[in-house]
Amino acid sequence: MKALNKHLARIIAGGGLFIIGVFLSFNIEEQWLIFAVFLAAYIIVGGDVVLRAVKNIVRGEVFDENFLMSVATIGAFIISEYPEAVGVMLFYQIGELFQSYAVNKSRRSISELMDIRPDYANLKRGDEIIKVDPDELRIGDIILIKPGERVPLDARIITGNSTIDVSALTGESMPQEVLEGSELMSGCININGLITAEVTKKFSESMVNKILDLVENAAAKKAKTENFITRFAKYYTPVVVVLAAMISVIPPLLMSGETFTDWVYRGLTFLVISCPCALVISIPLTFFGGIGGASRKGILVKGSNYLEALSDVETVVFDKTGTLTKGVFKVQEIRPIGISTEELLEIAAYAENYSDHPISISLKQAYGKEIDDARIRDAQEIPGYGVSIIIDDKTVYVGNARLMERIKASYYIGEIGGTVVHISVEGQYVGYISIADEIKEDAATAIKLLKNSFIKRTVMLTGDKKGVGERVARQIGIDTVFAELLPGDKVAKLEELLASKSSKGKIAFVGDGINDAPVLARADVGIAMGGLGSDAAIEAADTVIMTDEPTKIWTAIKIAKRTMTIVKQNIYFILVVKFGVLALAAMGIATMWAGVLADVGVTLVAVLNASRALDVRNG
Repeated sequence: MKALNKHLARIIAGGGLFIIGVFLSFNIEEQWLIFAVFLAAYIIVGGDVVLRAVKNIVRGEVFDENFLMSVATIGAFIISEYPEAVGVMLFYQIGELFQSYAVNKSRRSISELMDIRPDYANLKRGDEIIKVDPDELRIGDIILIKPGERVPLDARIITGNSTIDVSALTGESMPQEVLEGSELMSGCININGLITAEVTKKFSESMVNKILDLVENAAAKKAKTENFITRFAKYYTPVVVVLAAMISVIPPLLMSGETFTDWVYRGLTFLVISCPCALVISIPLTFFGGIGGASRKGILVKGSNYLEALSDVETVVFDKTGTLTKGVFKVQEIRPIGISTEELLEIAAYAENYSDHPISISLKQAYGKEIDDARIRDAQEIPGYGVSIIIDDKTVYVGNARLMERIKASYYIGEIGGTVVHISVEGQYVGYISIADEIKEDAATAIKLLKNSFIKRTVMLTGDKKGVGERVARQIGIDTVFAELLPGDKVAKLEELLASKSSKGKIAFVGDGINDAPVLARADVGIAMGGLGSDAAIEAADTVIMTDEPTKIWTAIKIAKRTMTIVKQNIYFILVVKFGVLALAAMGIATMWAGVLADVGVTLVAVLNASRALDVRNG
């Protein structure tokens, strides 16, 4: 803010002297005084531009906008066009002020994420509570999190329950309920309960630190459009300088009656108009705005090149578990034979009482009642098959199809989605229970949005069984499924998809696990589900969805496309106006004031248009 105020003060001071100089030009004849006033105004508003031009020349970087501005305005002083010279610099600085304001606005949107870093942690040692820096905590330390405080590190709740605000991390406005055993992400705010938790990750590995690193490095990589501008200026600047020199020198030498003063003025006007500062300012600003806007939606884009790539995505490839599904087993179907549904579920829950396997947990959760240990005895695990147990003095077998074959019990043979648990009582088959990963609530909506707007094809790559993958694909609308894949197989399939894509189209891969890291790194755009995704996946990805919501993929692509639309609007608008006025300047029709309008005016319009990239309210 201090820099902005200083910049504004220079504009006001220089502008005041400029007005005084114009007034004196019409009222006094002392040219030295008029010259002195305009020179003072020029030094105030344009001194830094000339200084940058000199420094760049010393470094060998001659042809840039600073060089063009300096040559044009110094030339204007030489031919006594003082108001035009100061006017060019004055309006250029006004354009810079608008740019700085817009950049600061986008920085503030990103800096909201930077505020998630906790200042301290309450370390519990016996009955003593000590305030320490989060960096000092270690895995296994016990911390106390009071109402209103930020969670300092990733942790697991030991005692207490509360409501937490995760909006700074994920963009999700709805507070979440947490209980004993719940995982906490660092950076979220404890709203109303006193929590004791065990640290599960060091600060350097915690979610908040990863987010900060991603945001801080977000603008480090340039997109192709920005590189185009750099290449464009490299060739464009010397060409216009040579053309301006030719306009200034050749006509008065070859045409009788023409004066050098008139043609030098035309040449200098040509230089002012040709300055590419509008492109140099507005295009990076647009990308920065897009990245900042996406971060406010819980989408972290690691560089403007990835934002550009997102806008060209035509195929989205998904992992299944943890990406389109929750990664949590849940009972999907109960099919009893000869007994009731409640009885079949009760037998399965009692049989799995002593196991902590995810399938066992899901069966007990589905049963939802307290288990009477007195009813069960002689529980034995049969590795690779299931369990045998005596319930109410009846021998029960619960497990896979191979277990039924082993005990010679007839069982249902047919296509069943998910993992199937078969149950036999006293050698008699009594039915099966199907357990599968639960599909995320917005997965089908995400696929529908993508297909209705930007995407030509959706694909699933999964290591799960073919039947499971196809069932999920049918439910949410995925076009193509490749199942039972190892990590290397996923890369091979992605290579096939990359070979068949269009020349300009991009392929995005969305995943969350360690096994997805190679595919995330190989895809044109790797998108990680960051809320619960593995460190390897987040590291390998180009974009991170902090909310774990598949619909945010559509939001990210929408923001990227809108950003690129603004970039192209600015490029076309700037070049059309510049080339039009350049032609008029070469013919002597456009004055240097027209050059000021073409250069600085166009810059102002482009910067204002670029600032629209920050607006993601409808994203």
